[in-house]
Amino acid sequence: MVGEEGAFVLGWDEVLTEEELSTTLKVLCMSEEEFKEYKEQDGWEDDSEEEENTTLSYEALSRLKTPCKKLLYDSVLLTLESYGSDLKAEQDLLNNKEAYEKLSRREQQALHVRYGQKRILHQLLELLH
Repeated sequence: MVGEEGAFVLGWDEVLTEEELSTTLKVLCMSEEEFKEYKEQDGWEDDSEEEENTTLSYEALSRLKTPCKKLLYDSVLLTLESYGSDLKAEQDLLNNKEAYEKLSRREQQALHVRYGQKRILHQLLELLH
């Protein structure tokens, strides 16, 4: 369901892998009975047109049912824990001109990427809380 990389792609305003995330949340939040029924429908792709036309904006994520919001919230927390440092540490390094300039160009670029990723994840936590 998640694809080869096993990850969802989040942008600043919406989920970029919305179909994968939507299907995954739908399945993981189903009861065993609902899952059996869904599986027997012979069509994982036969979702209603209404669902196909909705995008997973962050606003839409904030309106998810509580079990799905909790699952997504906990997943974001686990992702943040997988980083070696927290958002504040990255921000402090970015604000410390002397320390920042000691980093190689590649390390500076990696710092910016990590910082951006963490900001997006924190933004998502705020919406789901």
